Amino acid sequence: MALAARLERFLARKGVGFQELPIDQVTSMDSAVIASGLPQADFIQATLLIDISGVVMAVHKFDSSLDPDAVYQLTGRRLQPLTARQTMRLFGDCDPGFTPPIGQAYELPVVVDEDVIKAERVLFSSGTGHSLVEMDGQSLRLALAGAKEGHLVIRGQGNGNREALTLDEVADKLQKLYRLPPMPALALRILRLTANTEATARELAELIEFDPSLTAQIMRYARSALFNYPGQINSVQEAVTRVLGFDRVAHIALGIASVRAFEVPRQGMLGMDNFWRHSLYCAFLCQTLAQKCGAEKGLGYLCGLLHNFGLLLVGHLFPTEFDELNQLRETNPEASMHSLELQVFGHGDGQEILAVGHGAIGGILHRLWQLPDPVVKAAGVHQQPGYHGEHENYVLMVQLANGLLKERGIGDEFNPDDVPALAEALGLQPGVLDELNADIDRVAPDLDALASSLSS
Repeated sequence: MALAARLERFLARKGVGFQELPIDQVTSMDSAVIASGLPQADFIQATLLIDISGVVMAVHKFDSSLDPDAVYQLTGRRLQPLTARQTMRLFGDCDPGFTPPIGQAYELPVVVDEDVIKAERVLFSSGTGHSLVEMDGQSLRLALAGAKEGHLVIRGQGNGNREALTLDEVADKLQKLYRLPPMPALALRILRLTANTEATARELAELIEFDPSLTAQIMRYARSALFNYPGQINSVQEAVTRVLGFDRVAHIALGIASVRAFEVPRQGMLGMDNFWRHSLYCAFLCQTLAQKCGAEKGLGYLCGLLHNFGLLLVGHLFPTEFDELNQLRETNPEASMHSLELQVFGHGDGQEILAVGHGAIGGILHRLWQLPDPVVKAAGVHQQPGYHGEHENYVLMVQLANGLLKERGIGDEFNPDDVPALAEALGLQPGVLDELNADIDRVAPDLDALASSLSS
């Protein structure tokens, strides 16, 4: 039996029937759902909430998001999400991120969405990363006896039983249905220059200096305390040759120029301000990781810098839905981005293509823009835990960087990762994580200042 101990004892004591479904070990519930091969619509989840009176478990469909106002109407309480650390203290017999939606087993008050109570069959976390629980509706209602029932979630049409599109089909539909932004002319010229093995620092500097704003940002970057260059820097060419190097200047210039293709609001957890902060931190970490893993540090930097462009494309093409996603991110910090994206984009004419997630959408855009293959792959599958395949090291670097940044509240996603496992997959020694955290502490003020200047 692979169930969490308290859940197992509770179900046995109450005589609740269920079936255990073993799966390969995974690190998140999103991965467990994918590994099961079963319909996502059958899964339910627990969201832990708290106020001054204590903790409440809200049980709802896996592909739904809680509506704070609906929760208030049902409970009369202004509840806030529990942090991952607080959750683990309550569920000490469970693997991190695998909370069973049976609060009665943990002596917690429970509110349950009406769609869950009406279900004929449900699937949910066993409390471990290597099995699931399947239960019929009658057994579930017995397990949740005493829960307060009502409307808890933001309603949408859902995905139903639509057949999923392949990424090639998604790319084809994106191009046919929407006006995808072309790579800005300056970014395209920088990309072409970097493909020329005989390109010089002077050519790169002259290209950048055509754009006063880009010039100012590159100069600010070179003069920052990140590099502690002791002398004067009076031109972009000096920044390239004396401080930053050709690749780093080309990549940061490419990122800055590319972002100009999008119209996205600055505010919110998914806005441009946080995008730049997240991207610069991730780029810094991926470059550092590349050096430790024997990979190309320039490519590592670019993978980290551009991995989240899918969010910008979503915001550019669907501003109304992006605003909703931005608000959901604020009110559901423990939910995965993929589940929130399914909630917002899993319905509507033609918008089913966005159910693949912003990572895949970004990878498609990078491929259309003819960016390097590792950059395409790192963007495309960075939301996919346990990825194995082409350019795996670069994907793992982005995932590890994001895992470390989540712990600091940086990024667009805060459900916990198995950071030690990601480090091990990259062949890193345990002490490297401490070194990386120390590196982040050292450069944080300068990266924050740079991010602020780029988003303004």
